[in-house]
Amino acid sequence: MKKNKKRVFDVVLASLCLILFSPLLILIAILVKLDSKGPIIFKQIRVGRNMKDFHLVKFRTMCVVQGSHSLLTIGNHDNRITKLGYWLRKYKLDELPQLLNVLKGQMSFVGPRPEVRKYVNLYNDAQRYVLSVKPGITDWASVEFCNENELLKHAEDPETYYIERIIPAKIEQNMRYINHNDILTDFRIIWLTINRIVIN
Repeated sequence: MKKNKKRVFDVVLASLCLILFSPLLILIAILVKLDSKGPIIFKQIRVGRNMKDFHLVKFRTMCVVQGSHSLLTIGNHDNRITKLGYWLRKYKLDELPQLLNVLKGQMSFVGPRPEVRKYVNLYNDAQRYVLSVKPGITDWASVEFCNENELLKHAEDPETYYIERIIPAKIEQNMRYINHNDILTDFRIIWLTINRIVIN
């Protein structure tokens, strides 16, 4: 898809979603504040297009725990996840603030999910090609690995499994999107993502 058309698509759709979902966004913000101590919004540095860092935003779904440095969530019932956070994650509602990342031009609706610097630094030259496009809220990999947390739960060494198995598989799907994408592909990925969330 041509960059200018994709940008128009992103801005229009993100703006409409923010308007339509504004009551829901306000309600979630209130519930997050009431559910546990800590900020409403969780910010994390991710690597975007051309290796540039940006702050990805989500609704906070974890308790604020000092000394917790794990970047991976192990299972849907990770003990760091709040009661409300479980449901927000289950239905991907915690991702809604990323509509702001889209409006800022840091992300697209569809594109490779942005990774943290720790794991991007492990990419080889070929894999870094995924950083030639804007990251997205969803992609083919998001559809395929919608149960990623549960896969990690059953792994003997979750981080090694993530690095050696999941990351390469995700990048393969990202390459597929980069090499073959258009507006219909984006709509298809969005639709499949919604379906996976609903039936998950």
